[in-house]
Amino acid sequence: MKLKDKIILITASTRGIGLACVKACAKEGAVVYMAARNLDLAKEEADKLNAEGYNVKYVYNDASKPESFTTMIEDVVKDSGRIDVLVNNFGTSKPGQDLDFSNTDVNVFLDTVNINLRSVFAASKEAVKYMAKQGGGSIINISSVGGLVPDISQVSYGTSKAAINYLTKLIAVHEARNNIRCNAVLPGMTATDAVEKNLTGEFRELFLRHIPFNRMGKPEEIASAVVYFASDDSLYTTGQILTVSGGFGLATPLYGDLANNTNRR
Repeated sequence: MKLKDKIILITASTRGIGLACVKACAKEGAVVYMAARNLDLAKEEADKLNAEGYNVKYVYNDASKPESFTTMIEDVVKDSGRIDVLVNNFGTSKPGQDLDFSNTDVNVFLDTVNINLRSVFAASKEAVKYMAKQGGGSIINISSVGGLVPDISQVSYGTSKAAINYLTKLIAVHEARNNIRCNAVLPGMTATDAVEKNLTGEFRELFLRHIPFNRMGKPEEIASAVVYFASDDSLYTTGQILTVSGGFGLATPLYGDLANNTNRR
């Protein structure tokens, strides 16, 4: 029970990585608040977990409404008296419009960077006010390997995640004297329902060739990293940018062509 009685708020948490984080934290004994735009879906998922003996609640958050980043933190503190951990999981992109540098409209770029970066900045800014008063806390930003390794598309999404990586370090430095830690978890290609539905078999095969483990990550594997940063096991760890990507980006760019070539030596 590494997170027993900790008060944890997770944004964008009704599916995928966010929901996996909710389940993992709840199973470690935390009181988990799901921040979601669709409260009916949040209630449905919370009810399932509570029926299993966990303690999961929900609060409203809509990333398109900046004020809701403040109110969701306030709602958690009003209900539980504190907030120990904030997991900034929200992130979005427009795949059909978020293309390469030359072909991405400036408004698409600015909108994507704005909403992704604002979600982390606004929520964290509100959370640290309470964390500082209560003696500390942990902020965990769900970023992406796309913020480290330039892709041939998604210029807006990648730029926003790179900015979140930097903001993670900045918060870590600025808030350390308040005993507030800030770290980032960077998933690689992860087998969420959304990813599974939008991948062609050809692209999947091409991408997996460049992952040394030769498979996609599981949402639960991302959640395990979140549990570590949320727990007291990481009390002396801050400002870290942790990739959970099966080794993607570590090897030579020729890795995908050479790994299965028996004559490479």
